Amino acid sequence: MTTPGVRRICLTLPTHRECAATIAAVAAEAAYAVARFGVEATLLILDSTDDATFAGHAAAVEAVPATARLTVLHLDEQDQRRFLQRVVKHAGLAEPALIMDLMLPGAVSYGACTNRAFLIAAALGCESVHRRDSDIEFQVHDGAPVYPIHHELTALGRPAADVAGEVTESDLDPSYAHRPVSTVGASYIGEMSVDIDEIRRLDPQAYHDIVSQWAAEGTSEQQKRDLVAESFTGAGNEAFTADHSVLGLVDPMRVDMGNISYFRVHEQIPLPPMRETIGSDYFLIHLVPDSGLPGVLHNRHVINRHTPERKADAAFHPYHLRLAKFFLSMLYLHVIYQRLGEAGDGLLDDGQRIRPERVAAIVRGSTTLDPAPNVRRLDALDRAYRKLGGRYADFADKLAARRDQLLADAPRDIEEFAVLIEAWAPLVAAGRATGPDPAWGRPR
Repeated sequence: MTTPGVRRICLTLPTHRECAATIAAVAAEAAYAVARFGVEATLLILDSTDDATFAGHAAAVEAVPATARLTVLHLDEQDQRRFLQRVVKHAGLAEPALIMDLMLPGAVSYGACTNRAFLIAAALGCESVHRRDSDIEFQVHDGAPVYPIHHELTALGRPAADVAGEVTESDLDPSYAHRPVSTVGASYIGEMSVDIDEIRRLDPQAYHDIVSQWAAEGTSEQQKRDLVAESFTGAGNEAFTADHSVLGLVDPMRVDMGNISYFRVHEQIPLPPMRETIGSDYFLIHLVPDSGLPGVLHNRHVINRHTPERKADAAFHPYHLRLAKFFLSMLYLHVIYQRLGEAGDGLLDDGQRIRPERVAAIVRGSTTLDPAPNVRRLDALDRAYRKLGGRYADFADKLAARRDQLLADAPRDIEEFAVLIEAWAPLVAAGRATGPDPAWGRPR
């Protein structure tokens, strides 16, 4: 049941690991949003875990206290697939099978999972999406959790001029003051976002050689050292003591996808649906400021915790493959981000909405880049992993065996992203038209 005129939001938690405690914590954040801001909130849990873990999550959902105007939707992949099939059919797309595969691939895809949340949020009639990760906790200050959604709902969707008086400071160009605040986010403290601290301890030079593969072509050695020093470290140990918020064009290096929110832009542009690629869900973090849409950067950082399964031998090779694929994707993404920045507010229409055709053209235009830099990246990764020895050297063997396929996959992933951008408006319209599955659940 929805209330006319009441703001509707979607707090989403994608997961492929056990996270019952996080479900309870994020449900409490959603209840806080309802009580503090008078919104109608849906906590959307997109669950790709095994049956036993899913059952534990279902028990955590059942334990969420009943709250008026709060709905908890806990969807397995079958639930998600049925929704997507209905939406894709209604959208009348030229390549429905490809779009289904890009939205729900048979492999881990951080971008695709978040895209499903975006599309379901549109079907639910939510104007904003608030993303959390399954391996986070909230900081506690004066005995109470420090919820990022406080800043998110204070600012999202409002003209920047109206928000300027409610933040600690503003560095926004006055010519952007009429535009809506389109993103609000912060970072994390605690463990690194990418679980490679063991490499840093084992061999700092190998760590530098690996992480510096993130750098764009032409980056100086000092710039590489600076990049390596700040990569994957979030806000370090900046524990919360008091609120601080800045209105401006949010620096992508200062926010994390486990602590981010969007107003409407997620309905205009999806995330790259790359398979088995770390960082594939960070595109909007760049696009929003590149297009001149305002945001708020705050300091309610979440706590990042590495869950045990990612350190196990069975997860080791897939995890480092995802990291390697991230480095290869950056050949294209660095150029895309540069061109987006050059296009600036030319990416916006008169209603301050992103023009998908312009973004798709920039994305597709990068696919003809010379792959030679990625050959050099793979060479550098091979040397660094072999130098580390042990299971790292074993991974180098696996990486070498897939070398040609990885080089071919990287531009294909970018081309498929362009295809999804072009399909996104029909998909969102179809999601709104068909609405959520009535069998998904009832308000709690």
